[in-house]
Amino acid sequence: MLQMKRLSTSADDFYRQLETMLAWESVSDDEVFGVVNGILKRIRAEGDAALLEYTARFDGLEVASAAELEMPKAQLDAALNNLPETQREALEAAAERVRSYAERQKMASWQYTEADGTVLGQQVMPLDSAGLYVPGGKAAYPSSVLMNAIPAKVAGVGELIMVVPTPGGEVNELVLAAAAVAGVDRVFTIGGAQAVAALAYGTETVPRVDKIVGPGNIYVATAKRMVFGTVGIDMIAGPSEILVVCDGKTDPDWIALDLFSQAEHDEDAQSILVCPDGAYIDRVMESMQRLLAEMPRAEIITASINGRGVVIEVRDMDEAIEVANFIAPEHLELSVDAPELMAKRIRHAGAIFMGRYTAEAVGDYCAGPNHVLPTSRTARFSSPLGVYDFQKRSSLIGCSADGASALGQIASVLARGEGLIAHARSAEKRIK
Repeated sequence: MLQMKRLSTSADDFYRQLETMLAWESVSDDEVFGVVNGILKRIRAEGDAALLEYTARFDGLEVASAAELEMPKAQLDAALNNLPETQREALEAAAERVRSYAERQKMASWQYTEADGTVLGQQVMPLDSAGLYVPGGKAAYPSSVLMNAIPAKVAGVGELIMVVPTPGGEVNELVLAAAAVAGVDRVFTIGGAQAVAALAYGTETVPRVDKIVGPGNIYVATAKRMVFGTVGIDMIAGPSEILVVCDGKTDPDWIALDLFSQAEHDEDAQSILVCPDGAYIDRVMESMQRLLAEMPRAEIITASINGRGVVIEVRDMDEAIEVANFIAPEHLELSVDAPELMAKRIRHAGAIFMGRYTAEAVGDYCAGPNHVLPTSRTARFSSPLGVYDFQKRSSLIGCSADGASALGQIASVLARGEGLIAHARSAEKRIK
């Protein structure tokens, strides 16, 4: 039985209630922190030896040497070639759409010359290397391989290394095929915090990378948080979430299934509906009750909806926009008549799905934009993963003689004001 929390903006304590429902504590507890800290230290100090031990202990995969943890490139190609035709076509079509969108994200270098000949600009370069963490075993997501790997390759990353646990030797062929389609350079069958440590610090076998991306469990997320600074990371993601803003004119079955599409991820996922029409909300709830029986993951959906699901009745669509901006959702569906106009008023959202026909699910797999999105209200200050996450910028400054003289005078005044005399004199030496 679904029992979705129902809120109304007319309540005096509405925003307090909403904040309570949105709250998600992603910080690891002391026990997880201690375990991960120990793993990181051992991998850093002992390299392959510790990696082999942890892989055997946590994944049940025992090999004689760390070299055996690297998967031959031919195995990726074989996985792709052996896919059923329909799966291969879908995988390649999705990859092409993601790649086409990513190509439009590339930042370009630029510069300009001032009147006195001074050159200023920005040089954009790709990262030398990146590591992609992919969950393994039965909980495998080839779409995540495409979404993380393709932007890196479009950016021009020199070497892209994928790590994927194979518990008990279990390999997901679709994940390997996705790696082949996306152009992953090397694959290691390691997982958990030990894989993150290996990528961050390097071992005798696993190369050190410059940035680590990709989803994982609490141990992986904690490890990424702890190695940040030694390497870059994409984000610390919380549970998946969807907010549907609807004017009450969409088929309620569509909305019910859209809410289920996030709820079926896991028990902590969050589904929210915002609508000004109370009678329509009742119809959506009726659809959810009826359709639940058809869902293979009904138990997970029920736990998610009952634990974190929210229905919000607003006074009007203007208020719906205010609530949406407050929530700053990972996925935002605008199931309304004029979605493009409404989208212009949305300040905070990971991805905006415009119109009644745009299911969030297409964004997860094949629309083109990245499905790695900020969660837990971090869309207030974060953006989707993209090509720009695998590029870095260097400032360009080239002074002419006249420019050095003019800028030197300004720098001298400011440096002396800060008491940094060597700075001042360095600039003054170039004043005419």
